[in-house]
Amino acid sequence: MGCDGGCRPAVVTSRRQGREVGEMRGWRAAWVAMASGVVLAGGRAMAEPVGPAPTDSGPGRVTGVGGIFFKSKDPKALAAWYRDVLGLTIEPWGGAMLKYDAPGHPAVLAWNPFKSSTDYMAPSEREFMIDFAVDDLDAVVAKLNAKRVVILKREDEANGRFAWILDPDGTKIELWEPKKS
Repeated sequence: MGCDGGCRPAVVTSRRQGREVGEMRGWRAAWVAMASGVVLAGGRAMAEPVGPAPTDSGPGRVTGVGGIFFKSKDPKALAAWYRDVLGLTIEPWGGAMLKYDAPGHPAVLAWNPFKSSTDYMAPSEREFMIDFAVDDLDAVVAKLNAKRVVILKREDEANGRFAWILDPDGTKIELWEPKKS
């Protein structure tokens, strides 16, 4: 969607439901826009997609994200933190398998490059952020508090509830409880 988290707020109105969804920024606005049948560009709702539509409907196209791979100074310790703090099941090979079809999981995954000047991932200095969908943000935050994990911020928006933390490598993690219909 090309927004770097600093787009002007956009009021998204669902054409299907005829109601205003709310004021949002960045990929959150894009998420609601996609679900509502609207596309955003530069913070404004647009009736048409941005850029050309794919012309090839046959084989040989991207179907989704198959993994997230990154470097760590201590991968075993970091994997243990994700296991112990966020409850990820770490496989013998050192990573986790997260299912798209888990109950309550969103139907899509957002992919959004940000401008190199964005502060959306601050205080992290990493070039990426991980967003995990959660089933109950209050329960997750309570578990994090019990483990003395610092909650950087919490926010409720039109399409869900959010909290942000840092992992031991300084990667910002966004925890998102999607809005229940």
